[in-house]
Amino acid sequence: MIGVKYNKLLKLLIDKKMSTAELRDRAGVSANIISKIKQDQYISMESLARICVALDCTADEILEFVKED
Repeated sequence: MIGVKYNKLLKLLIDKKMSTAELRDRAGVSANIISKIKQDQYISMESLARICVALDCTADEILEFVKED
């Protein structure tokens, strides 16, 4: 089974000195999406694209897929 991890995104926010609330506002995503990210749950491609645009980055810069047992 494959899972997703958003550690890269959370580190990028720290590097940019940006809170998750600010990301939510800039990307136009809901608080539920931020919760899913913090819990390493899947989010929609639309939400992912909005976050990438808001942070001027690509998907591989903010997430990684990991093999789960």
